[in-house]
Order: sequence, then structure tokens, then C-alpha cells
Amino acid sequence: MTEAQAPSARADADGGDILTPDAVAFVTALHRRFAGRRADLLARRAVRRAEAARDGRLEFRADTAAIRDADWTVPPPPADLTDRRVEITGPPERKMTVNALNSGAHVWLADLEDANTPHWTNVLDGQRNLRDAVRRTISVDSGGRRYELGPGPYPTIVVRPRGWHLDERHLPVDGVPAVAALVDFGLYLFHNADELLARGSGPYFYLPKLESSDEAALWNDVFDHAQELLGLPRGTIRATVLIETITAAFEMDEILWVLRPHVTGLNAGRWDYLFSIIRTFRDAGASFLLPDRSAVTMTAPFMRAYTDLLVATCHRREASAIGGMSAFIPNRRDADATERAFAQVRADKQREAADGFDGSWVAHPDLVPICREVFDRALGDRPHQLHRRRTEVAVTAEQLLDLRGIPGQATGAGLRANVAVTLRYLEAWLRGNGAVAINSMMEDTATAEISRSQIWQWIHHGVRLSDGTPVTAELVRGIEDEELAAIRAELGQSAWARSRFDDARRLFERIALDSGFVDFLTIPAYELVD
Repeated sequence: MTEAQAPSARADADGGDILTPDAVAFVTALHRRFAGRRADLLARRAVRRAEAARDGRLEFRADTAAIRDADWTVPPPPADLTDRRVEITGPPERKMTVNALNSGAHVWLADLEDANTPHWTNVLDGQRNLRDAVRRTISVDSGGRRYELGPGPYPTIVVRPRGWHLDERHLPVDGVPAVAALVDFGLYLFHNADELLARGSGPYFYLPKLESSDEAALWNDVFDHAQELLGLPRGTIRATVLIETITAAFEMDEILWVLRPHVTGLNAGRWDYLFSIIRTFRDAGASFLLPDRSAVTMTAPFMRAYTDLLVATCHRREASAIGGMSAFIPNRRDADATERAFAQVRADKQREAADGFDGSWVAHPDLVPICREVFDRALGDRPHQLHRRRTEVAVTAEQLLDLRGIPGQATGAGLRANVAVTLRYLEAWLRGNGAVAINSMMEDTATAEISRSQIWQWIHHGVRLSDGTPVTAELVRGIEDEELAAIRAELGQSAWARSRFDDARRLFERIALDSGFVDFLTIPAYELVD
């Protein structure tokens, strides 16, 4: 593609180093080739969801049984993705990037998705910070302190682009917004592939929100075409897939299969997985209602079925199985809260290591030593647990969908927590912060999605709280009034006037109280950011 054929890009004066003519032309080529197929796959999502809700079930695909039954493995991982016992997650904000690289983790998941508000400045700054992180030139002055890289070694960088469902209106192609996933992927690959390879690493990605192996196959074809355009050998790009939708859980083998030779493993994206169950079966009957969010832990039978199946599938195919993120985080100003967080995270990682996971996520540098200690004990001198095949695992469709047996009820405290978390998170997201500490928990888009979708589901199914009170839109609006009044008193008038809680309230009511269900809160929220 010539420079004259590339579309115009809305950018501020500092965007030229990222939005070079060649980089924009590369993203444009990807969009023109794959946007139509992506649109078809998104349309198929809606059909599949309606069928699942109507039938109240999902099944393993009969037409791909041969793939599940055959004896095959994925390619060996590159050297710097062989040992993944500790992965730290966070958005590529500049100070957080320095802290992540200094954290001592084995992998840094640079999150352009759930932990990152896609303000156009965030999109460009994220790419700029990733570029500098790859070249080890990143530093920043913040709060009167200089943040710069220590002596290393540094984590392997794995970038999570936005999901297939999102657009990027600031980079139009042929008069329509570009596919956001291709913008994030394309800019990072274009600017960094050669440098990463020269440093003995490579362009590695986490793929979010996939709902089928067909969507994974689209990514595989994107990889092939991108490598061809840039003159990279096939298999240079490597990907780990988040299994964070209920439909993808029924196609783990197939997802690994279609992504060869690019795949390295799967990750248990637990919070989006819970949201996906609510979203998929929101109108499928009372058997798909969950109690308070805090009552649904990873020990619930349907969550155990999901994680056991993931480990068994990965290890049979010699792929890495990476655990999820406990939401508890330390508070350096509160020793008791920190000790509680440490205990919760240690128990979470001990469970994952005992189940055979090869590593896991943490959301804060202070949690890296805990995760490392647990997995060091489990792994010994091995870099992973692929030798643990988990051949005893035989998970059925019924087990994946059986939400019974979870202790607890819908309570007034649980409803109030859902309202408060969603409002506080939305306001922070609109201001540009996609990873927010609320009550010693790390909240991102996925946890906010659980909270607001649970409110919607409880209202539309006429759920009664443990004291007999019916959950109605009027009840929720009353709680909303009380929570916003408390926040206003907490902030003071001046800070309240600078906040975006008025916008957050309108957005909350659209995604939690409207008669129709909004599939992803980020779609209407994106309309409210620059």
C-alpha cells in the first residue's frame, strides 16, 4: 500500500511517532482484509447466544469431535515463554510499565483491554510506552520521584489487544471505524517485531473475549497475513488465549488446533467467564441465577469443572495452562488489609498450583513474591507442570453449566456492593483509569461487568433478597441515590464538580436498568470518551 492510499488519522500533535504513514498503512491493510469476516463472526455470536438461552444449554461440537479425539500437540514455546510461573498484569501507563518491568515477574501482561480506558491519548501513549519498554529506554518522573528500570532481568512482554467487538473511531478506514483489535495488534507488531527478535524475544499476544474456534481461526489468519506483509517467518507471532467465555470453554481443543503454529497456551480468565455465563443465559431461567458475587468462588463446582478442563486440555496438547487473577490487592497504608490480601492470594495460588497450572496472574508487584513462592514449591526445578496430564479429568457439558450448589443468596449488602462498585468503576473509567482499587480489590472492566449484569438479571427475574425484598429498578435507583450522596460527601463539592459521576450514573442506568441488555458496557461507555 502506498502512503497516498492510507486513511487519515485523527491524532494529537504527539501522535506522529506512532501513526507513521507506514504503520497506518499496515493497520489499514489488516482492516480491509479482515473486517468483513470479523463482522460476520460477531453476528453469529448473537445467533448462538439466543439458541443457548432458548435451550438452556450448550454442547461440545459434534463436527469437531475428531480434533478432540486425535493425538496432537502444539509447537514448543519460545525460550522466554517456557517458564511463566508469575505473570503481572496492568495497563501500559508509563509508571505502571516501569513498575511491572521491575517487579521480578516472569511475564508482564501489558493490558490494552480490560484495564485500559481507550481514550485516544491512552491508545497512543500505551503504544509509545510499549515501544520504550521493548527498547529498555522507559523512565518517568511522577509525584516528585524518578521511576526508571533496575538491573533486571525483566519480564517477557505479552500484549493484550482489545476484543473483536470493539471499534476504534479515531482511525477510520474507508469511512468506518477501524477494528480496535487490529489497531492495537498492528501498531505494536509494526513498531516492535524486529526489535523484539533482535533481543531474543518476539511479538507475543494474549487474545481476549473469543467465543469460538472460528474467532481464533480469524486471529490465526491475521497472524499469517501480518507476518507475510512484514517479512516475518510463520510462527514468529505467539499467542495465549484467554478462555473467558462459556462458549469458548466448550472449544478449548479446537482453539488450540486452529491457532497452530502460533499458540502457546490458554489462560483461565475467571471474571469475564462469570460475566459470560450471566450474559449468555441472562434470560434462560432461574437455574442460571447466581447469589452475591462474593459468594461465587473458584471452588464452586462449575468453576472447578472449567479450570480442571483447561489444565487437562492444555497439558494433553503440551500447552501452558495459566491461572487467573485474584482480585485482592495489598494496601500499603493498611497493614491489616494487606495481610488479608496476602492470605487470600496465597490460598488462590496454592489451589491453582495444586491443580496443575503452570503459572498465574497477580495485579500488584507486592504479590509477585507470594505467587513465586507458591509455584517454586510446586514446580521444583521444572519450568512448568506439563508432566501432570490430569488424565482423571472427564468434564461434561452438564458440569460446566451446573450453577447449583453455591452457598449464599442475593442479599441487600451484595446488591449495594454491585451498585457501588459499578458506579465508582465507571466514573474512573470515563476519566481514563481502567484498573481501579476499590475496597482493597482490583476492579477492572470484567468485575464491573459481573456487578452490573447481575443487577440486570436479578431485576428481570424478580429475585428476592434474603430478607424478602424484591429487586426492582426503583430499589436500585434508591441505593444509587444513597451511594452517590455518600461519594459526594466523601469527595467534597470541588472534587465532585470535577468528577464524572453524573455521566457514570446515566451510563449505569443504561447498562443495568434498561429493558434491553447491553452486551458489553465498553460499547456505550466508549461514546463518552475522547
